[in-house]
This record gives sequence, C-alpha cells and structure tokens, in this order.
Amino acid sequence: MTTTHFDIVGSFLRPAQLKQARTQHQAGSFSREELTTVENQAIADLVAKEVQVGLKTVTDGEFRRSYWHLDTFWGFDGIKHTHQAHGYQFHGVETRNDSAQVDGKINFNPQHPDLQAFRYLQSVVQQYPGITARQSIPAPAQLYAELVRGPENSAAVAKYYPNHQDLVHDIGTAYRDLLLALYDAGCRDVKLDDCTWGMLADHDFWKLMTDQAEDIEQLQQEYVAFNNAALENLPADLRTSTHVCRGNYASTWAAQGGYQPVAKTLFTKENVPNYYLEFDDDRSGDFQPLAEVPDNKNVVLGLVTSKRPELEDQETLQARVKEASQYVDLDRLGLSTQCGFASTEEGNHLTEAQQWDKIKLVIQTANQIWPDQQED
Repeated sequence: MTTTHFDIVGSFLRPAQLKQARTQHQAGSFSREELTTVENQAIADLVAKEVQVGLKTVTDGEFRRSYWHLDTFWGFDGIKHTHQAHGYQFHGVETRNDSAQVDGKINFNPQHPDLQAFRYLQSVVQQYPGITARQSIPAPAQLYAELVRGPENSAAVAKYYPNHQDLVHDIGTAYRDLLLALYDAGCRDVKLDDCTWGMLADHDFWKLMTDQAEDIEQLQQEYVAFNNAALENLPADLRTSTHVCRGNYASTWAAQGGYQPVAKTLFTKENVPNYYLEFDDDRSGDFQPLAEVPDNKNVVLGLVTSKRPELEDQETLQARVKEASQYVDLDRLGLSTQCGFASTEEGNHLTEAQQWDKIKLVIQTANQIWPDQQED
C-alpha cells in the first residue's frame, strides 16, 4: 500500500453514454439490466483512468447514484423516496425536489445499493495491485438533517420516533451494519460526506433549512451523537474519514462561513482520524480553526476547486499548504480537490478533460510538497 499526500473526494462527471442510458431507463426504453451493463463498463473505464493518472485510492465515481446522499438514504428500510415543494436552495439555483422521509423503523437492508455498488468496484480494483477501493457514503448526521427538513418530514419522525434516543440508536445501528457489511465485502476505506457542519457555519442557511433558528451548540452535539453511534467498535484496519463542504451542485454552493463555530466539536469529538476540508475560496474562511485538530488526526486540504475549470497556480497552492502547516504538522496534511466533480448526476460546469487536469495538478503539487512519498 502507498502512503500519499494527494487524494480525491470521489464523484466524477458522468460520461455521455451513461447519462443517455439513465435518461432512456427513466423513460422506460432501457431495462435495469441494460443500464447496469453501461454503469459497469463506465466504472471499469473510470478506475483504469484513475490508476493511470497515479491515484492510489479510487472510487466508482458515484456513477450509480443520482445524488451523493439521497440514494443511500433510500436504501435503508424505514425510509421512503418523497418530493418536497422545493429543492435545496443553492447560490442562484434550486435543485430537484427529491427528499427522504421516515415511514417505519430504520434498519440496514442487506440489499443496500451502496453494498452492491462496492462489490462491483472491489472486483474491478482487485485487478490493480496496491490500489485501494473507497466507498463514500453520506454521514448519519446528514440523514438526520434530511429527515427533519420541513414540517412533513419532521412530523413523520415524530410519528415513528417519539423518543429521540431511539432515532439516534436506529440510525447509528443501520449505518454501522452497512459499514460492517462493506468491510466484509473487502472495503478498508470509508468516507462519510457531511455538509451539516458547513451549513451550521452559516446561520442564515441553517435557518432556511429548518424554518427556524435552532440552538447551534445543541445541533452540533446531536450530529456528533449520530455520527459516533455509527463509528463504534469498527475493525481497526478500516480507515474512516469525513468530508465537510458547503454544498456542491452545478458549480454552485449553498452556504458560506469559516469552520470556527464548529471546529472544536467537529475536530475533537467526532471519532474519525481523517478530515477532508473545503478551502478553495474565501467562503471557507482561513486556516486558524485547524488549531483545534488533535495531534493524532490528519487533514486533507481541499484547495483545488472542482467547481471551475481554471487551473490553480501551483506556487500558490504550495504557499497555502505551508500556511496551513502552522496549525497542523506538514506530515499530517494532504492535498485534494475541494469536493467531487458531480455530487449529483448533473455535474459541475467543466469538461472531463478539465476534471482530469485538476486531479493531475493535485498529484503534481503534492509530489512537489512531499517529495519523499514512499511505498510502505
């Protein structure tokens, strides 16, 4: 296995053939089996490209998903696919209006789509010695935030979970069962994608999401409780991490604000040793909140934006990493894109070639900053 200081967040722009196949499937002119065949080939091609450019940890690009988060939620028993009057409000644009709502007790389903997706990814990655397959899933806190988004969702939670601790227990157990099933399928690297912390840093956005200004400190404790319930007593060789951003849809964003309001709770109380943090522009604030990161945790700096095609200046990236090293030792830092390239199937506004140029820039810059990256 290779120790590197470069990484990716995980989602990739959907190839044109895959987009067409999904459209045909939704229209009823393409069977589920035909779509799966196209997905499989697209994922195999993607993994080959990831390995070719030099990545050591690879993903399936989230090619089987429509959303980075909702598809996972719908895969649990006790949660149904619903629609709201409005989608998520991003900067100048509104998303589709899909949502997830409780309709029974929440449990892990052994046929969960993320487990099925990983099994195929693992079968492809086994062809490449020294390459690790990563599974990204939305964090339990993100599920909770969705389940209380709007009055109808909140009412459903109250109906099935009048006792809040029962909800924490069931979500935590369902997630932990998913993590253990992924582990049994060969997964040794799981990332929890979690926008909730980025949203909490923006009080105005959170008020919009919840229709009320709730106690931010209380919400932080709730989010930690949900996430940590899923992370209890996992196998020692399962690498866990979390990615925090402020929304990523069609090259736009949903929230803004530095990490300071959530830094102490997020970095010291959540039981993950690795953090992927958005830092690609002023919306993310400065590096000072990283002073809260304990000495036994690592930070991957998302300095290269996935939202715009223009390439960052390599010297500027090196200078920013050096600046961040005032708060976290250089050997515990890494470099990545700030988010995925297609958190939803719409994708960001850049080409596939520009997407790969971004990844190559991350790798080239990291090799300049950490020239002694070695094979373990």
